[in-house]
Amino acid sequence: MEPVKIAVIGGSGLYRMEGLTDIEEISVVTPFGDPSDAVIVGTLGEQRVAFLPRHGRGHRLSPTEVPYKANIYALKSLGVKYIISVSACGSLREDFAPGHIVVPDQIVDRTRNRDLSFYGEGLVVHISFAEPFSPELSQIVYDAVAAVDERPVHMGGSFVVIEGPRFSSKAESKIFRHWKCDIIGMTAVPEAQLAREAEIAYATMAHVTDYDVWHESEEPVTVDMVIKTLLGNVATAQHAIKKIVPQLANEPDMAAHHAMADAIITSRDAISDAAKEKFGLLVGKYL
Repeated sequence: MEPVKIAVIGGSGLYRMEGLTDIEEISVVTPFGDPSDAVIVGTLGEQRVAFLPRHGRGHRLSPTEVPYKANIYALKSLGVKYIISVSACGSLREDFAPGHIVVPDQIVDRTRNRDLSFYGEGLVVHISFAEPFSPELSQIVYDAVAAVDERPVHMGGSFVVIEGPRFSSKAESKIFRHWKCDIIGMTAVPEAQLAREAEIAYATMAHVTDYDVWHESEEPVTVDMVIKTLLGNVATAQHAIKKIVPQLANEPDMAAHHAMADAIITSRDAISDAAKEKFGLLVGKYL
């Protein structure tokens, strides 16, 4: 099969876009279990693009239940070098209003029950996470969103990721604001760091659905708020993706594509054959 270089992780509605042709579903088997769903691959312009519903079609998986490792590994096995994550978020700033879009540049991890790394089992890796999102890909995403929609789009911001599935208490929301976090969500961890461990450039298009629960004059976040805003933003995301894909056709080199070069600390002669086999797709070129 022809390698697929570009992937979108988000809601299942994203791949129902005008101009997507030659659509096929691919079921991928990984050493880390089954992905959230079959990967939908179609041709957009002249490029093959993969779409993966993060929570499964019908939104069956909670943020904690999402098989992040299987998802990223499956995309890597298809040849993916760039991931665009489309997600909902709450705002922790007055000027990041519902309906706005944020392309974050930092992460604060407040999850508790997630497997955060591919590695272990005889292969120890310390990945740099100073830049959780690919700066190069994030700029492309920002420029594309700004070009297709008149709504405000913000470049940069700290994305605090909570365990979920519940929303924050008012006290928690106020603490995150005190920490100068800008937006809040439930899925960027460990998705972003796993993409980095797989040397895939990763950027997020975060759609602001609400003011979380800190805002005194706005209603606290509800599921209805989230769904209404996301449905309204599907067209924006689709149009932006159509602009992004041609810019990645020549496979521009990005820093994330070399993230593992200096990350392996285990002596090469101490790495077992089993570990080399299990992690070969991810780091075989360094072993």
